[in-house]
Amino acid sequence: MKTTKKTAEEVKPPAEHEEEKLEVEKDIITEIPEEEAATRLERKFDMLAWQPKTSIGKKVKSGEIKSVSQILDEGQKIMEMEIVDALLPGMNQELLFIGQSKGKFGGGQKRIFRQTQQKTPEGNKPSFSCQSVIGNEDGYVGVGYGKSKDTVPAREKSQRNAKLNIFKIKRGCGSWECGCKTPHSIPFMVEGKCGSTRIKIMPAPKGKGLCIEQECAKILKLAGIKDVWSKTFGQTRVKTNLVTACVQALKKLSTTKTKPEHEELLGIKEGKLHQ
Repeated sequence: MKTTKKTAEEVKPPAEHEEEKLEVEKDIITEIPEEEAATRLERKFDMLAWQPKTSIGKKVKSGEIKSVSQILDEGQKIMEMEIVDALLPGMNQELLFIGQSKGKFGGGQKRIFRQTQQKTPEGNKPSFSCQSVIGNEDGYVGVGYGKSKDTVPAREKSQRNAKLNIFKIKRGCGSWECGCKTPHSIPFMVEGKCGSTRIKIMPAPKGKGLCIEQECAKILKLAGIKDVWSKTFGQTRVKTNLVTACVQALKKLSTTKTKPEHEELLGIKEGKLHQ
């Protein structure tokens, strides 16, 4: 029997299949944009050029309101991000890795943008979502979510919403292993839930560090918390739900009522410590 050797052109699959494959995957972004290289962002604020539009903003510029606590304690809502820039200068910002780039078996690199697509008769319509966290590492923190058809507007929306959603937390030393009465951890255990994701944050002794998921650790660090234990339940791969549950748990630190004797025993301090 005679055997014939096939040439490279005969072995190569037909070009039609390649075109179909490209047609399906042409809208999927595989490269990480350059704007994701630095997650810490800085923005300069000019107090003199600011033209406030709300009554709270006008009081801040005139000097009637001198701290964010005056606004938050009265239950008023912040409608201008310049209010936070004026009252809390030098805030640190970070972008959370809530997305993932395309990779084999779902093992792509982490991204700050989460991409979704809508299938329409006209074609694929991609959209990008981003989540930012802002804090002074001294009792004030805020988390914002933004979504847009492009990456840069989504990032700017999330940063603006993070400033509008700023809140203060209580810190203390609630660990039975420590008892130093310094605000390095949280005073008591708190729990948050979003969807099927549930997170439990517990006080830890001094020097233990942030034993919590990486993106939640960014939030706690910017809030001024240095030592915690944590435990998660449910589907934790969806980072947006996990971050929302973490923020919900942190807000319970301020809404939970405590007795004066317990505040002295646990060393509870609320808001900014260093003037």
